[in-house]
Amino acid sequence: MSELAKRILVSVPAAALFLYITWVGGWYFKLLMIAIGLLVVKESIGLFRASRQAPNPYFPYSLGLWILLLPELPHAFQIGLALLLIFILLQLAKPIDENIRTLGSSLFAGLYGPVGILTFINIRFLSSPEQGFMLTLALLLMVWGNDIFAYFGGKAFGKHRMAPSISPKKTWEGFGAGILGALAGFAICSYMIPLPLHLTLSQGLPAVVLVSIFGPVGDLTASKLKRAGHVKDTSSALPGHGGFFDRFDALILSAPVFYLYLYGLKVFGYASF
Repeated sequence: MSELAKRILVSVPAAALFLYITWVGGWYFKLLMIAIGLLVVKESIGLFRASRQAPNPYFPYSLGLWILLLPELPHAFQIGLALLLIFILLQLAKPIDENIRTLGSSLFAGLYGPVGILTFINIRFLSSPEQGFMLTLALLLMVWGNDIFAYFGGKAFGKHRMAPSISPKKTWEGFGAGILGALAGFAICSYMIPLPLHLTLSQGLPAVVLVSIFGPVGDLTASKLKRAGHVKDTSSALPGHGGFFDRFDALILSAPVFYLYLYGLKVFGYASF
């Protein structure tokens, strides 16, 4: 069976189940995303260990869980402050070089994935249940459309490499095709789903561009970490796809930029959701 066939066999039912839980919302959705966020933390720790950065084995999980539960926790700031103080105290016994490597890799592993996942959760609950689902669906379709069009556009027309030292297969032609894919994803959500999105095409175009920039940046960030650790995938959890970090790398940066864009529209009165 080809690698592409494996990807399709896994991705279609997984995407259907993911969309169903996203539609249901509530704690079903929150718990799913918290679990995914912690799995991304686990795979991030593995990548840093592979590159001999020696992150702390416990602090990234504590930090990641704290971030993912921020909207629910009482005294959230105080809890986070206590975690940070304990972690810094535990580093004093280590040599200076190891201390710096552990501090940097632990903070990245605990912050990077969970912050992206938390903003994705926030988009789902930014408005009414139906509207929150539509905003979340718009982001997913833009990210998936960007990824699919970039893959096939790069294979068909790719000549000029984007970042040959990090991801040799990524090309500027694929990047351009990815923008069209994100636009197609937004158009599907706007015109083919029988629920109102409350975002016009003119409001959606900046989001398309932002997602098309930050999605590939998230992908390249994961590729850079994998290259540093000399590994092909972040794990083997998802056949044909690698790990959860591999599958959500574009969303981890697309979600924050889309959330900020939506938040800006709402604050300045340009959106009705």
